[in-house]
Amino acid sequence: MTILYAGFNIGDVIVHKEQKFRGVIIDVDADFQGTDDWYDQYTTNQPSKVAPWYHVLVDEEGSMAYVAEQNIYVDSTDMEIEHPMVDDIFADYEPGHYLPKQTIN
Repeated sequence: MTILYAGFNIGDVIVHKEQKFRGVIIDVDADFQGTDDWYDQYTTNQPSKVAPWYHVLVDEEGSMAYVAEQNIYVDSTDMEIEHPMVDDIFADYEPGHYLPKQTIN
């Protein structure tokens, strides 16, 4: 069995390589958890299904996205994300990263 490690964490601010939107990661899946129909309809570069995927709050849109690790990179602007759910999930912002309100010990 191969153990994969996610390259990003909950709270990281990212940019989508193709669609160029900014966002903040709110959840991580070890591999693709969607349906084949969704994958066929919404992916353009056939990202790996056996690598990490991320649930992302999209900046200035009020929407969410499900993105493959290969399609994102770290945002370097140090700007906060504008999304109505940010304050519900995160307690504070440090440049490039949000701190979750709750942690699991």
